[in-house]
Amino acid sequence: MFGHAFDSVWANDFNADCVSTYRRNFGDHCVSGDIVDILNNPATVIPAADVVIGGPPCQGFSLLNKNRHSDPRKQLWRPYFEVIERSGAQVFVMENVPQLLKSLEYVEIMSLAKAMGFKCWGEVLNAADYGVPQTRRRAIIIGCKHFDPALVFPPCKTHFDPRKGDVQISLLQANGNGYLPGAIKWRTVRDAIADLPPPKGTEIRKEDPPLDLHFGRSPTPMSLARYKAIPKEGMNRFDLQKRVPELTPGCWIRKKSGGTDLFGRLWWDRPAFTVRTEFFKPEKGRYLHPKQHRPITNREAARLQSFPDKFVFTGSKIEISRQIGNAVPPALAARVADVVFLLLTMNDR
Repeated sequence: MFGHAFDSVWANDFNADCVSTYRRNFGDHCVSGDIVDILNNPATVIPAADVVIGGPPCQGFSLLNKNRHSDPRKQLWRPYFEVIERSGAQVFVMENVPQLLKSLEYVEIMSLAKAMGFKCWGEVLNAADYGVPQTRRRAIIIGCKHFDPALVFPPCKTHFDPRKGDVQISLLQANGNGYLPGAIKWRTVRDAIADLPPPKGTEIRKEDPPLDLHFGRSPTPMSLARYKAIPKEGMNRFDLQKRVPELTPGCWIRKKSGGTDLFGRLWWDRPAFTVRTEFFKPEKGRYLHPKQHRPITNREAARLQSFPDKFVFTGSKIEISRQIGNAVPPALAARVADVVFLLLTMNDR
């Protein structure tokens, strides 16, 4: 059942570098620009499609956004549904942050989808359960006009958390709890990046993949001293404060709780935590290499997102970092696509 391919006929992104990356990998049918302006243009033709897949900007819902309650980006799902209507799609997939499923907008989304004739179901999926070496959690809403997606979604998990021990193993043996027969252990940081040599330089390299995006940064002497002060896997800002309080920023010392991933070192034998757009800044999260005194590289972040080395990124190194951090992990997307394929074939039965 795995690995069904789809032919893309139209795509859109506001970011020109994202559009360039899309075109390098998938073809020239991606349109650059504001989706509202594009849809309001009388010359715009949305081609017929079986399925529409999209992720309206999620910053409006994110807990990292202090102004999320009034953020206008929370309404960008509306033009997304206009694309669904104009394309005549029978299935849609909408991706966003987990907070969406607890928002007023989620109620509005489900109400509109129902009025358009869709049966819908929303779930929060952990990417690690589907072969991504990262415990990234994303909300996925699937709508279908001719079949109830709740009967086939979420997809069966292909990987399991080995730290849950014998209880989970027995569930697997009984083919229970939503696991695919033959499910294997979560993929780890070691699985994803251990074969890479130490990075060279600080810019995109004129090398074949994977070394092209395997470059370092230029840490200040203070940053390097902080890296070296927390050499063990799993250490974080609290360990830094205990060991070398003189190197610890005052704002971290004053923050007594939370932020346990800030200035955190990855574990070799666990998945990474969520890889965001500024993974090259350890002060933003758990982005320090498990062994080396540096943050992860663009290539390492791409692998932790499950991008194959052959995938081509375009733009500056900062822009590529944004593309990597904002992406839905391909391995997770593939499992959702398998459900979409199943729903589309239900229409033929």
